[in-house]
Amino acid sequence: MRRWSFAKGHGTENDFVLLVDRESMLHVDVAEVRFICDRHAGIGADGLLRVVRAQHIPEWDGDPDLWFMDYRNADGSIAEMCGNGIRVFARYLLDEGLAVGPVVPIATRAGLKEATALPDGRIRVAMGPAQVSDGEVKVTTADGHRFAAIRVDVGNPHAVSFNGDLAGLALHEAPSWRPADAFPHGVNLEFVREIGPRHIQMRVYERGVGETRSCGTGTVAAAAAARSRLADPGERGTPMSYRVDVPGGSVEVEFDGDQTYLTGPAVVVAHGQLTLPEEF
Repeated sequence: MRRWSFAKGHGTENDFVLLVDRESMLHVDVAEVRFICDRHAGIGADGLLRVVRAQHIPEWDGDPDLWFMDYRNADGSIAEMCGNGIRVFARYLLDEGLAVGPVVPIATRAGLKEATALPDGRIRVAMGPAQVSDGEVKVTTADGHRFAAIRVDVGNPHAVSFNGDLAGLALHEAPSWRPADAFPHGVNLEFVREIGPRHIQMRVYERGVGETRSCGTGTVAAAAAARSRLADPGERGTPMSYRVDVPGGSVEVEFDGDQTYLTGPAVVVAHGQLTLPEEF
């Protein structure tokens, strides 16, 4: 019988299970991730964050002594980056004395990221550039409604659609997109309503998870897409920030040159022992 210690946390109600696996001794496969994230048979989460030394990640070629955020979606698939997850990851490292703040460098599949603990308890993460691409994508929801979408890369792929009626969206099933080869490894789909100057509201269907209460990289992508729609092209290059409301709360997205910053809450709410089944 396998028993693993775990913690549970969330950022704007995008929730995660954390496993400390310093020397990469745990066998965490797709079946284990799916069991842990199952909201009926397991702990329940949108994803799993494995806390491991970077030297044990073959694709990492940076500082081997950093903590690596090995992120898995609820379906067991690997994702490059998670904006809410990295804030929860940083909060856990600080709470457990595994890192000394206020600045915490974290290795990810999208590169090195720096998280900063703010005096008000929020975590601010330097997310890198948000690249808005030319070329429109068409997104179709489960009820057959079609939307034009903007392609945005935040270290992982996004398609952002602007729509005035977020409440009426059919997100109980995965939307599709055309051209199909625009996102060969899947995509996170954001649906956005502009509320006011630098203020947007968002719902999201996450790749490998389904509709979630929030998506950190998705809020950055949504804000970047909103900024790209500004009438004055010169204004797009000036520093600015957006408030992004999601079902689980609100975050702040800042743009300064090529860098984007995501600031929001991150809390660890539970610690416990997990007993895994003998067979899956």
